[in-house]
Amino acid sequence: MTAQAHNDVLQALNADGPLRARIREIHWAVRSFLPFVARIAVAVYDPKTTYLKTFIHSSDGDDPLPHYQVPMGELPSLRKLLDEKRPRVIQNMLTFETAESEHAKRLGRAGYAASYTMPMFSNGTFLGFVFFNSRQADVFTETALAQLDIFGHLVCLLVIQELASIRTLSAALESARHIVHARDSETGSHLDRMSRYVRLIARGVADKHLLEDETIECLQAYAPLHDIGKIGIPDAILLKPEGLTDAEMDVMRTHANRGLAILDDLLTNFGIDMLADSEIVRNIVLYHHERVDGHGYPYGLAGESIPIEARIVATADVFDALTSRRPYKEAIPNGTAFMMLEQLAGTHLDPDCVRALVDNPEAVEEIQAQFREDRVG
Repeated sequence: MTAQAHNDVLQALNADGPLRARIREIHWAVRSFLPFVARIAVAVYDPKTTYLKTFIHSSDGDDPLPHYQVPMGELPSLRKLLDEKRPRVIQNMLTFETAESEHAKRLGRAGYAASYTMPMFSNGTFLGFVFFNSRQADVFTETALAQLDIFGHLVCLLVIQELASIRTLSAALESARHIVHARDSETGSHLDRMSRYVRLIARGVADKHLLEDETIECLQAYAPLHDIGKIGIPDAILLKPEGLTDAEMDVMRTHANRGLAILDDLLTNFGIDMLADSEIVRNIVLYHHERVDGHGYPYGLAGESIPIEARIVATADVFDALTSRRPYKEAIPNGTAFMMLEQLAGTHLDPDCVRALVDNPEAVEEIQAQFREDRVG
């Protein structure tokens, strides 16, 4: 028997690494026999807001769609793909300036001339789309499409695996909160709003802090887990209607470290402790009460020493706390809350994060309209 060596073109997928690196490896393999494929991209769907959001890409130049999102209702052609559960081929995009959507115009201006789009499903649930783009027209032959179908489904499986890990973690922590009744006053509406404020802020500071769309998606998913450590705080302190004593405040401040311990335990028990970008959720849980002036807890970090994800979550959390009604207070109007955030900028909160929120009042109002408090919250 004579053994023959073979080079596995997708060997790199066996190694640990972020999803974006694996998509680039797939792109490299595709281009080895379909060199006209210049870009692979994935957009994910948020069923609560109906937004389609850019998630990850392997563009061979500048990304034409950084931090882009649009309601599915404004994309009739993609909506048709979803309804029919079939892919779509566009062989020539030369008329991009008359296209129905902003994203089609941007792709055309970036020089992309043809596209192949596959809807993504997991057990019948729509997740988003996989896009293959070319700078050449009329290149997606039946032979090429048959090959791309295989790679498209491989991309889909990788995305499903990534999103499943994120959602498994989120579901595990949320279940833990419910098991102990999550005794504080945070409502589901608060967590939905706060996570969308996080996305809004993250998009606003993304260029400065080099945040990828994949990272922004993780931030939105992980933001509701920030106070998981309150599970371990006694009712007498957590539910106390009046101000806390110094000793009680010391106990309350342990929830950041308690949260990290709970998080790491769950990551290990669910077998996702090597989850890509798990450091993001660790930073959110541990550092979201740090202050940029160094007077926060648990470690008194200051300024840029505080991870940007924690600074983003802190701003979103404070704003929603101000503008939400609670059993012990009334909601503050947005305008007043914006002024209060600006007063906290540079001491408690990151000024860039505050500005990203304050400069987008219409987007804030849209989030509030989508996720109103229920009669209990």
